[in-house]
Amino acid sequence: MSRYENAILVKGLTKSYKHVPVLLGVDFQVKTGSIFALLGTNGSGKTTIVKILTTLLKQDSGSVMINGFDVAMNPEQVRQSISLTGQFVAVDEILTGRENLVMMAKLRHLRAPHQVAEDLLKRLGLTAAADRRAATYSGGMRRRLDIAMSLVGGAPVIFLDEPTTGLDPEARIEVWNIVRELSGNGTTVLLTTQYLEEAEQLADTIAILHKGKIIVSGTLEELKMLFPPAKVEYIEKQPTLEEIFLAIVGEKTEI
Repeated sequence: MSRYENAILVKGLTKSYKHVPVLLGVDFQVKTGSIFALLGTNGSGKTTIVKILTTLLKQDSGSVMINGFDVAMNPEQVRQSISLTGQFVAVDEILTGRENLVMMAKLRHLRAPHQVAEDLLKRLGLTAAADRRAATYSGGMRRRLDIAMSLVGGAPVIFLDEPTTGLDPEARIEVWNIVRELSGNGTTVLLTTQYLEEAEQLADTIAILHKGKIIVSGTLEELKMLFPPAKVEYIEKQPTLEEIFLAIVGEKTEI
């Protein structure tokens, strides 16, 4: 577990592509061991932020600290303390589930890579399919294997970029349970999602990215307080995160 109160600290982050601004001064922090959900419309810059925080892309200005390390000054130390699961499953379909995990453990220079693989297969409910080629896995199983590979080495900070896109409801709930377990064990999780229910179910803190900036950040209850009071006759209706999002952003756009 990180010795820092905030595992992620972002200040004044900017980024442009071919002179087109994408991030216009993004500020947020993520408490160690918490789940932080980043919401925004398509093209709002969510994935750009994840790429910068995981050292895959350099910011134009601003600072990012991960577990006390500056991503620009100490990218190697940052990479050693993080793990990333992207939007698309990144497993070798020719290899079995077990072979994928053993390979990752060896790449991370871990002792007893076969035991590491065995433990993760059990933890993610993949033991029965461990010796089948990943190409035969269902979408939910591939995503679980992908997340298992991210857990090799026990990184204290994990980035999940739209981890349940394309999954059926049952597989999505399986991933939710994994994320809750990670946070319960002290892992810091930053996730981007296009499913507002996902943020409602998982996040300790929710931030909305709009037009290059974080326009609001807080717990679900804090965001509900920003929603206009409802006119009720009998029972007060609690606003959904979707209603809150649309009210704050002020336009009906696809997430």
